Amino acid sequence: MLQRLTISMVFVGVLISLNMAGAAAQGQAPATPAAATPEAAAAFLGDWTITAEGANGPATFALSVKVDNGKVGAEISSDMQPLQAITDITTSGTSLVLKYMFDYQGTPVPVVVTLKPADDKVGAQLDFADGAYQMTGTATKKKPE
Repeated sequence: MLQRLTISMVFVGVLISLNMAGAAAQGQAPATPAAATPEAAAAFLGDWTITAEGANGPATFALSVKVDNGKVGAEISSDMQPLQAITDITTSGTSLVLKYMFDYQGTPVPVVVTLKPADDKVGAQLDFADGAYQMTGTATKKKPE
């Protein structure tokens, strides 16, 4: 009898937790991505250095975000990755989201780079192969010469 009562109490606790989590999630809808306009991407225009850390150690990326013919575009490169053009650029809330593919030994690998302002910094999240490998760090805007 005591075991059945304990199981019932755990079950009720799980239901209450799930209900509370669902209510909290309903109160905060995620931002819907929108194609980046030059106005929406204005704070991100320029040349950036992304310094990030992942399970395999640190990496540095060079990122350039520009407006060409009224469209936001970008290029990214690193010591391990040649220069890649990025045309799939959206904004989500205050973040800039850049999506591209690079070739790794004949295999296309999708990458999502998210730049998100926070306090005095811009956070950088790099997601490779739909979450198979992730890096987190900061993006620093280079000063114009």
